[in-house]
Amino acid sequence: MDIRSFMDSHYHHFNAGELTRCTRSLIEFSDSGGKLVIALAGALSTAQIGRSLAPAILAGRVHSISCTGANLEEDLFLLIAGDEFETVQDWRSQSGMDDHALNLRGMNRVTDVCIPEEEAIRRVESMILEIWKEQPRLPHEHIYELLDRIDLGPRSEHSWLLAAKRMQIPLLVPGWEDSTLGNLFAAACIRGDVTSDMVRSGVEYMIDFADWYKSQTEPVGFLQIGGGIAGDFPICVVPMLNQDLGEQVSLWSWYAQISESSTSYGGYSGAPPNEKISWGKIGIDTPRFVIESDATIVLPLILTCLLESN
Repeated sequence: MDIRSFMDSHYHHFNAGELTRCTRSLIEFSDSGGKLVIALAGALSTAQIGRSLAPAILAGRVHSISCTGANLEEDLFLLIAGDEFETVQDWRSQSGMDDHALNLRGMNRVTDVCIPEEEAIRRVESMILEIWKEQPRLPHEHIYELLDRIDLGPRSEHSWLLAAKRMQIPLLVPGWEDSTLGNLFAAACIRGDVTSDMVRSGVEYMIDFADWYKSQTEPVGFLQIGGGIAGDFPICVVPMLNQDLGEQVSLWSWYAQISESSTSYGGYSGAPPNEKISWGKIGIDTPRFVIESDATIVLPLILTCLLESN
């Protein structure tokens, strides 16, 4: 039984039912020519979301990605140092002293997996500093330049970043400064190694994304994973174009959010989709879904169903 058939047979109610309805709707939207923007918050790259996201990108089912700086760099860290990552089996019982011991060993914990400081972060720092010095680029363009200069190992097929580069889909990394590489870049600026204008800004991302959105001739949908800036930033392109520039572009034509954040009026990451209607982001007739569940479980199911329908 394929994944979609399994879901159709067993997932009928509550969040499971919402997942089935959302997936069925997204497949119909995609099969009819709709374009899909995915927003990645959290630590999905370290959770190896590339195993399902990279094939979906290469299959032409994902047309743009907005992500946090952490998700951008952590796909790279996994790509070049994945064999040095460590798993923490009993992570719920991890004590402060246990984490202190990891710190002393140079292991940075993300829930149940540790990113090695020397093999991943410091190795990237040693390579990207010279790239930062060359010319101003957007954050992901610096990473792309680095990827062109290193030997890529067997994890390449699971890298969503490499898939995005290959397919030349638009990437947005708003608030990139809030990342490990962002901290390293700030430190380099303070030392005088580079100047701050060598990394182009989020405003330039928005300008480029506005051009892309206006150029689309098919409906554009939005799949938001988690909350925060990765989702908030790109979805605002529509009210910006319509309300601030006085243009007439279509609202987002399909919307879904996967989040464990409880609906909280005033807590934007947990805001329900209906609020987005009031802001001119989606319309009253826009298909919209909220799945309150773990994205590391739900998103691979959705992406796999999209691939099965190819």
